[in-house]
Amino acid sequence: MTATKPARRPVRKPLESGQLWRLGEANLKVEMVGKLLVHYKLAKPNAVRVATSISSITTLEKYMKANKATLVRQ
Repeated sequence: MTATKPARRPVRKPLESGQLWRLGEANLKVEMVGKLLVHYKLAKPNAVRVATSISSITTLEKYMKANKATLVRQ
């Protein structure tokens, strides 16, 4: 048998507190990252008040990948 190498996936920046991601017309600001959960704000650029949401890291990363998120500010 021959050993095969696993397919390489593109490396994404890990989530860190204070990051600002662009998702289409909305901005996602990462407030706090824990072991399993992320506190974030998702709103349009000129929103007056925005609620803080909580989600698991894997769920948020899948959402960001589906919406082609780009890192604006670290």
